[in-house]
Amino acid sequence: MKMIRYPSFLFLFLYLLGFLGQSSVDAAVKKYQFDVQMKNVSRLCNAKPIVTVNGMFPGPTVYAREGDRVIINVTNHVQYNLSIHWHGLKQYRNGWADGPAYITQCPMQTGQSYVYDFNVTGQRGTLWWHAHILWLRATVYGAIVILPQPGKPYPFPQPYQETNIVLGEWWNGDVETAVNQANKLGAPPPMSDAHTINGKPGPLFPCSEKHTFVVEVEAGKRYLLRIINAALNDELFFGIAGHDMTVVEIDAVYTKPFTTKFILLGPGQTTNVLVKTNQSPNRYFMAAGPFMDAPVTVDNKTVTAILQYKGVPNTVIPILPKLPSPNDTSYALDYNQKLRSLNTPNFPALVPLKVDRRLFYTIGLGINACPTCVNGTNLAASINNITFVMPKTALLKAHYFNIPNVFRTDFPDRPPKPFNYTGVPLTANLGTSTGTRLSRVKFNTTIELILQDTNLLTVESHPFHLHGYNFFVVGTGVGNFDPKKDPAKFNLIDPPERNTVGVPTGGWAAIRFRADNPGVWFMHCHLEVHTMWGLKMAFVVENGNTPELSVLPPPKDYPSC
Repeated sequence: MKMIRYPSFLFLFLYLLGFLGQSSVDAAVKKYQFDVQMKNVSRLCNAKPIVTVNGMFPGPTVYAREGDRVIINVTNHVQYNLSIHWHGLKQYRNGWADGPAYITQCPMQTGQSYVYDFNVTGQRGTLWWHAHILWLRATVYGAIVILPQPGKPYPFPQPYQETNIVLGEWWNGDVETAVNQANKLGAPPPMSDAHTINGKPGPLFPCSEKHTFVVEVEAGKRYLLRIINAALNDELFFGIAGHDMTVVEIDAVYTKPFTTKFILLGPGQTTNVLVKTNQSPNRYFMAAGPFMDAPVTVDNKTVTAILQYKGVPNTVIPILPKLPSPNDTSYALDYNQKLRSLNTPNFPALVPLKVDRRLFYTIGLGINACPTCVNGTNLAASINNITFVMPKTALLKAHYFNIPNVFRTDFPDRPPKPFNYTGVPLTANLGTSTGTRLSRVKFNTTIELILQDTNLLTVESHPFHLHGYNFFVVGTGVGNFDPKKDPAKFNLIDPPERNTVGVPTGGWAAIRFRADNPGVWFMHCHLEVHTMWGLKMAFVVENGNTPELSVLPPPKDYPSC
């Protein structure tokens, strides 16, 4: 698999032309056709039909440039209802194109099409897209590459070539069947059978020599890897044998560069790294494996791809990197502490310094009665002890058209009662309340949100994703958040800016953002198993004072439920 190569003359040519064959006249509009269709795919000695876009696994990369308009017509040819989320794109005033089923749109039913029409404004870097209904994102996902505007170079050395590294999970059985069976039992679904890099598990797995992603490189060059964690339930370490990586971007936001042997990505997160091919010509494994520092079972198998120096025979056995151990908490915490926004005049970190509204959300697991489940109970997850119930009408539609009895706007700003959140495991009184409850926010409000993990059943790390916004991670810590002492340690100068934050196991994360994007915006744990159990909520951000600060009207082909 060759990388995209940008020699200086070609890079300039692409800048002038508009990118990859677009004429200069229509360079500002990128059009894609996504046909969602079944395809038989073989991995780990097993063949099965999977849901794909255009028969590709992973799906096609969406290329655009900052400032472009992107029009993607999605046609659903499979038996499942479907919607697609453009993860990390802010969709200003345009939640209709955001994609989460029953939050901003009703899903496309079999045979239906929907056009996702959006502008890429003020964003450049690596993001990704994925199905946002059921567990279909197990195979329905792909990269989004947003190049800077013409004449605006990267704020780091120009790479010789670049490529996408999309980390995923693979199940031998049918994922939706396994999830449905687990829900009938009231138990967790089975773990994945392998991790993948660009859909391939690599040669450490059976029948997988031919299912190995290979990148050929030249010695003495600099390469850009765009790394995406598209796994459903696993945080992943990633490293390359014998090579350091320089982190230059996270979640499509430039960072202060730093060099590391391994990076850590939670599901939903992206990281761009520069790699210098300054080692002796050889074959080197790129590898990814899980990070899990709680008593929770995960798929602990290592996926590999190959970084192969030009001229080295394929018969040479690659060198394997020694990844951090799956429970290496200190490495994970140290790594995340190194992430800093670039914060230059061209790329400022506009951290809200004055806070209008402070929120404190506890994250917990629970057990609720389930008369139809084999066990008589089912596992639940909650924010402030509320397990979110998905509506039958899209929330954004209900908000825009003032449809009654779809949702309430009384989501509490703090939990019903304080307790020792991260003390001994709490195994009694684990019932949660249920409801479709949203938090109403006035336009342009500055919000500080503390996400606090709890030891209800068990502590666990949670990657939380907010739709419609980036936010600044101004602080993290282990244990209970202390409102008297911890804010003094907040980084308000150059904190990392992201769309998905890892809440540490048995700890907390503090984020700040300005609610200047009107609409209904989903916030949820990006572990699919927790989202399914109800670890989600949404903000209703009111319109501003003018039409230019208000939600756009819905498109004519907007799906109905």
